[in-house]
Amino acid sequence: MISVKGVARAVIVVAAVVLAAGGARADVFNMGAGLTSLEFVTVDNADNDPDDTGYGAVAYEYNIGKYEVTAGQYCEFLNAVAVTDTYGLYNTNMWSSDYGCKVERTDTGSGYSYSVASDWANRPVNYVSWGDAARFANWLTNGQPTGVQGLSTTEDGSYYLNGATTNAALLAVTRKANARYVIPTEDEWYKAAYHKNDGVTGNYWDYPTGTNSVPSNDLVDPDPGNNANFAVSWPGDVTIGSPYWRTPVGEFENSESPYGTFDQGGNVWEWNEAILSGSHRGDRGGSFNHGDDGMLVAYRHHNSPANEPLSMGFRVATPEPATLLLLALGGAALAARRRKG
Repeated sequence: MISVKGVARAVIVVAAVVLAAGGARADVFNMGAGLTSLEFVTVDNADNDPDDTGYGAVAYEYNIGKYEVTAGQYCEFLNAVAVTDTYGLYNTNMWSSDYGCKVERTDTGSGYSYSVASDWANRPVNYVSWGDAARFANWLTNGQPTGVQGLSTTEDGSYYLNGATTNAALLAVTRKANARYVIPTEDEWYKAAYHKNDGVTGNYWDYPTGTNSVPSNDLVDPDPGNNANFAVSWPGDVTIGSPYWRTPVGEFENSESPYGTFDQGGNVWEWNEAILSGSHRGDRGGSFNHGDDGMLVAYRHHNSPANEPLSMGFRVATPEPATLLLLALGGAALAARRRKG
């Protein structure tokens, strides 16, 4: 495992097939030039203390997505498993809504195909449920197979879903002991966003940009740091307006968390595994249409797990970094790099 002590910006890129112009399926770990690969940073300092609210302690080293899952990556997922979209992984608002991520579905006569314009591909996917995110994680765990939505593609892997689509059924789903790619636990998400990366301490920042100062929502090039995509007032004072609303992941290139993640504050809310109020799954981080309070360390948010809100996205984590290293050494590309979105 690559480890850069003090900042822990190790990045795993499991490379395979580059996205081809003719629409051939790409490996989301290597989306090719102009598209964001699914990359991970290492979150070490295992057995760290929680903060004074009781969150953030994680007993193990793990990896978490450097960026939110993008519309381009989700489009590849849909093309692999949603030719017949049995469990509703596609929401028509992705294309038709003014706030959609512009993933378009086409009925080919023998099933569905999906496409996303290049200027949307690096922006985060939205209109996704907790169940959609869990199925994406299962697909990664199963090696990104192509086929109908079933136990070998989306319904088993890190989570046993087996057709779960209702709120009650999705609330009953738990992470399996041998899970590989997952929706982060609340503590995993929280630590990556707020912990100061200063050992096994209980020291945390107030915002996921590595500061206690309220971020700015200005989009400036170059990024001066401590910026994020959120609404000072909605819809009047936003980072970017129509048609995009959301910035490309990593656009604020100097506003990363201490572990090297981007956009854990703003852009889209991100699902986690927590169950809140007995009937909701947790999400954190704020969004493009929410105020700066949503990014605060103390702000807990939640939604029904079957709901697909316009401002909801996700990132994935990996609780088994040693397994990923073996995959990388088995012929995939291993690289440490940094990109500007």
